[in-house]
Amino acid sequence: MRLLFPHDPFNKAIADDNYADEWQAANAMNVPCSLFSFEHFEEGEFRPLPAFAVGETVVYRGWMLRPERYAALFDACAAQGTTLVTTPAGYRHCHHLPEWYASCVGDTPETVFASRDADFAAAVAGKNWPAYFVKDYVKSLSSMRGSIAATPAEIASVVDLIAQYRGAIEGGVCIRCYESLLPETEERYFAWRGRAYGRDGRVPALVASIAARIDSPFFSIDVVMSASGQLRLIELGDGQVSDRKQWTAAQFLAVLMQG
Repeated sequence: MRLLFPHDPFNKAIADDNYADEWQAANAMNVPCSLFSFEHFEEGEFRPLPAFAVGETVVYRGWMLRPERYAALFDACAAQGTTLVTTPAGYRHCHHLPEWYASCVGDTPETVFASRDADFAAAVAGKNWPAYFVKDYVKSLSSMRGSIAATPAEIASVVDLIAQYRGAIEGGVCIRCYESLLPETEERYFAWRGRAYGRDGRVPALVASIAARIDSPFFSIDVVMSASGQLRLIELGDGQVSDRKQWTAAQFLAVLMQG
């Protein structure tokens, strides 16, 4: 297995500052690593250094990519005789909420999916939820007014702000039932080859169950406790582009060394 990081824009011999500690830890653990220019990749050139060995499996650790750009990276690696650990279909499955939602109904807030130009109030007619959490297929609105709409009539304004803040709506719109959650209890887990891992070695039964049912070799699982004491799934993400959050680099890399 080889890790692939974007290099620093001004020094191609080191990883971008956002991934520097992980790259340094991997080198200290003798995990093979390569660096590449993300900017050149976006322009159609892909030249990882050191070069890949034919037959290697590669784990990308870098910027979040739209599914079509991830597919381009997958093809670029394949052209050099290697395989990214996650297929483009597997990447999309965990990157876009509608892809994994059907496998987790009951464990995550009820969600309605709509196109960018839909009548959002009509889409949630009859739901009578206490409020509406609004996001696109990947991200919510983490700045400005936040992603919660108090009424169906407010949903459109949240969508407009997401488009303004992110530059575009990715995929479509997800309108989720607002649940009373305890944000201080949020925890990120990683699933690697069908098994879940926690940074403290403990894995709740819900997380282990999700790890076994999702068809992807490497993804993140975010859960949080509800005000009523129930563990709830709030997000999945492809593990290659997921932040480590509270995980140290050594804890994270130890997961990838498991088989």
